[in-house]
Amino acid sequence: MKDQQAVENSKKSVTLTMTGVAIMMLLTLTKVVPSSKIAGYSVFVGIAFFFISEAVAKTPRSESGLRFHTIVKDLKKPGVIVWVLLPGVSAIVTSVVGNLIFSGEFVDHVMGRAGSVLSFDKTALLIGQVIIAVFGEEIAYRGFFLGKGMKRFPFWSCAVVSSVVFAAGHIAAGNTGVVLYDVACVFIDSLIFSVIYHKSGNCVISTLSHILGNAISIVGAFLFF
Repeated sequence: MKDQQAVENSKKSVTLTMTGVAIMMLLTLTKVVPSSKIAGYSVFVGIAFFFISEAVAKTPRSESGLRFHTIVKDLKKPGVIVWVLLPGVSAIVTSVVGNLIFSGEFVDHVMGRAGSVLSFDKTALLIGQVIIAVFGEEIAYRGFFLGKGMKRFPFWSCAVVSSVVFAAGHIAAGNTGVVLYDVACVFIDSLIFSVIYHKSGNCVISTLSHILGNAISIVGAFLFF
């Protein structure tokens, strides 16, 4: 009886995952309409479906993709620390190369894109906004889209698809070359966060890495560009 119930819960979880992923992808596709403002809601959809699917599948706390009590243990897993630090390096390289190629237009583009949701003139508020925004993205795209998806499909296929959707969600109006460069860099960072999640099994770890990368980008933009 318990085995049958477990199978039913698993089927429901798969259905929820496919439904949630489909909705996230459809919302992100609205980016093709410049005036559309609903693509960002894909994050809220991912967060909601993450918790719903975990509840339906009755996922044990020790197996959840969102764990605070194992942060230290997960950071010590082979290779995790190196991957966690990598987005910080990526942020520096991306900004320097982007500035060399586009003469500062790239940093202006990124700051303008982020400025729609972040308050750069209020430091304390900015820090809180970055943490909340990044945490939400990681639960939605790594904890749900990737984490639940790779229980049914190969890791790399889920990593690539989720990263394409994640990068597409960061498209903003601007010079075509700058936009393509920006989206490509976001895609690469998303793949890094995907590897971090795959190695640690915990989107809190990918969140820490994501915050590090964003913080270095923001500080670097203010100090050097």
